[in-house]
Order: sequence, then structure tokens, then C-alpha cells
Amino acid sequence: MTDARPWPALVVASALTVVCAAAAGVAASVAGAELSRGPTAAELAGAARQEVGERWRTWEAGEIFPASLPYSAEQGGRERATRVGISPRTGCPEAVDRQAARALTRNGCKGVLRATYIDALQGVLVTVGVVALPDESRAARAKSVFPQGGKPVPGLRPVAFSGTVADRFTTSVRQAGSVRQAGPYLVLTTSGQVDGRPAHAVGEQRPTIFAFAAELSERVLAELSEPRMPDCAAAGFRC
Repeated sequence: MTDARPWPALVVASALTVVCAAAAGVAASVAGAELSRGPTAAELAGAARQEVGERWRTWEAGEIFPASLPYSAEQGGRERATRVGISPRTGCPEAVDRQAARALTRNGCKGVLRATYIDALQGVLVTVGVVALPDESRAARAKSVFPQGGKPVPGLRPVAFSGTVADRFTTSVRQAGSVRQAGPYLVLTTSGQVDGRPAHAVGEQRPTIFAFAAELSERVLAELSEPRMPDCAAAGFRC
């Protein structure tokens, strides 16, 4: 007579059930701990870097380009440059000269924001351009295409505003340029005189009158690129 008792199979099945239940309990415990733990220092630093990289599109235009910016006057003391206008266009190729546009495209340019300022003496115009790139290394590579000695070409194209003091600020008027880089951003400037004279028609070159433009760019860049660590204890902040 054949013994058809199923006990050994039931014992094995019961043992597997206990093991699986224990494994599920451990997994649930690990998952719960993972979900309830606070962010690590590395995760907070990563979140801070990501927030910096998004500022060019999440901040208000007036926050990136304040209505006025302080600078050191050529004669000494402090002056303020006044914003004439902010361009609504953010395309990369149209914002810079062709050679520079190729470098920005190769390095994944996300957008270029531009605003034009006039100095306190109402004689010099400066267009400030914020170039947003994917990361610091590609920003550094893109920077290398721009002149370091103050030459405006290849560089940022100025933004003219019809009906304002900047209505004649065209590419031919450019006399000086600058480039600064921090994090995923380049900040470029291009400068010229309000009277609209082409650079080649200007007699004596006075590069010192455009020196303040780089100071404007440094102030814009400092605000954009400074990391701010998330504060999990702050009201309204959720980590």
C-alpha cells in the first residue's frame, strides 16, 4: 500500500513561508529606515548644486539683473549702473558671435539671458549676458573661446532697446568685453559708448572707462553661483 501522506511537503512549504515572511520583514524595515532617514551631506550638496544650475530659469529676471548695480568709479568712490532693459530672447546662437556660438552649442548651452545697463555718467553702455551650461566642466571649456584681454570679439552681442539711450547699441559699437565663470555659468559683458560711434571711428582708446563692466558681471555671477545648502529645519522646507 502506498503511503500518500503529504507531511514532508507541508513542512517544507511552512519553512519557506517563515523564511519569506522574515525576508519581507527585513526588507520592509530597511525600506522604512531609508524613507525615514534624513538626507546625507552628499545628497544635500547634490541638491544645492542642482538648485544653482536651475537659477537661470527659476529666478525672476529682475533678481538676476537688478534695477541697478554698484561699481567702483574710475575717479574713485562708488557709483551705480542703471538697467535699461532685459531681453526676452534666450537663444544661445543669437546671443554671441558665430565662433563663440559653436563653442556654446558643443558644450550644451541651455540659454543666454541678457540685460543692458548704463553707467552713472550716462556715457557707457554694457550688456551683461548669463550663459547657462550643464555643469562646471563644460562651462570652463566654453569659457576658453572668449578673449581674456578685454577684446569684444568673439563675444557677447549687445542688446539695443528702441526709444531708449541704448537704441544705437549695435555690434559695431562694441569696444570692450569680459568673461567670468563660476559653477555652470559664464557671465559675459560687451561695452560701448552711448553716442553709437563704431569702435573703428573712435580716436583715442580708453579701456579704463569700460573696466567697471567686469565688476558688474562679477556681482551677477556671485549671486547666481553661490551654493545655498538646503535647511531641513527651516519652516516650509521638506527634506
